[in-house]
Amino acid sequence: MKKKVAFIQPSRSWHVTIGSILATLQARFPDLDFEVVSVFDLLRSHDLALFLNAVMTVREYGTHIALRRRPFSEYFLRTPYVFDCIKRMLARHLSIADYLFSFQVFSLFDGSQENLPHFVYTDHTHLANLTYPGFDPTRLFSPRWIEHEKAIYRHARVNFVASKHVAESLMSQYDCPPHTVALVRYGGNVPLGPAPLENGAYTNKQIVFVGYDWERKGGPELVEAFKQVLKAHPDAQLTIVGCTPRVDVPNCTVVGRVPTADVDAYYRRASIFCLPTKLEPSGSVVIEAYQRRLPVVTTNLGAMPDFVVPGENGYLVSPGSVGELASSLITLLDNPHQCKAFGESGYHLVSRLYTWDSVGDAMKRHILEHVDVG
Repeated sequence: MKKKVAFIQPSRSWHVTIGSILATLQARFPDLDFEVVSVFDLLRSHDLALFLNAVMTVREYGTHIALRRRPFSEYFLRTPYVFDCIKRMLARHLSIADYLFSFQVFSLFDGSQENLPHFVYTDHTHLANLTYPGFDPTRLFSPRWIEHEKAIYRHARVNFVASKHVAESLMSQYDCPPHTVALVRYGGNVPLGPAPLENGAYTNKQIVFVGYDWERKGGPELVEAFKQVLKAHPDAQLTIVGCTPRVDVPNCTVVGRVPTADVDAYYRRASIFCLPTKLEPSGSVVIEAYQRRLPVVTTNLGAMPDFVVPGENGYLVSPGSVGELASSLITLLDNPHQCKAFGESGYHLVSRLYTWDSVGDAMKRHILEHVDVG
């Protein structure tokens, strides 16, 4: 009989990254049986706990909710009450079998159990928000919840992180010893199709934006910059994928949400990828753009400086700077050969460092330092 591993995720539909992490672990530990535990599915089966947590959410965040600092759903998942409920539910669920180790994706709960080696993969910490320019500290969750969040990282044998700024946050803001933090990065989640680029050797002047959160990803600033771009390149095109903002500007196509596999076609028809984000834990869409050999224009925050090298594979601009953004886009539109060179450089970087295979290999090395898989 195979030895079991508890793979603990928020829910089946939480994020496509979860499936990628599970697949890469299963490929590296083929002799282990990964049992998937969906935390929010467990929670949904407890109506009383859900009701009581709604009450606790109002008690913990009543003022924040009244001022609409965040959606109610975000506060609902970040109360000490629900954190403790999930901890107890997982303890009962995991007691029914013997596990070799447990592995948790993201940091919304503490899936660790006493005497069971536990590992965490996360692309953010809550306090890392304080490092972003313009972040309003009144939007932080309660100090009591943050104390609970600290327990997640304290109880993990290793915290696998997606970017350097998250690693720095764990060590400086959460006092995690360096040996418990491992930078393993991440990979792209949009499958590469077999078709070549369809951008006329980077001459079609197509700029693509991919993101769900229009405001947070800097969409309004991109539109303002694009207005300036059109003065220099009246035939430039902007395609917006993943969201449906109201945009009143020529040569702009709003696609909205599409199936993950269909995003590939929009990358392939572009000459430039642009994401002027204001808050970015990982930037996986930038990795996907580089996988398609696209030059990138984005902001100099979060994970972006990890892989965007100005003047080599793209440009980094200040968050909210419409002028810098427009200038960088115009420079690339002026120089298709530079677009190609930047795209090639980005492709080679992510092919070496940002694949789920490289993530899996790194995680396996660390896990084997703590677990004898037999």
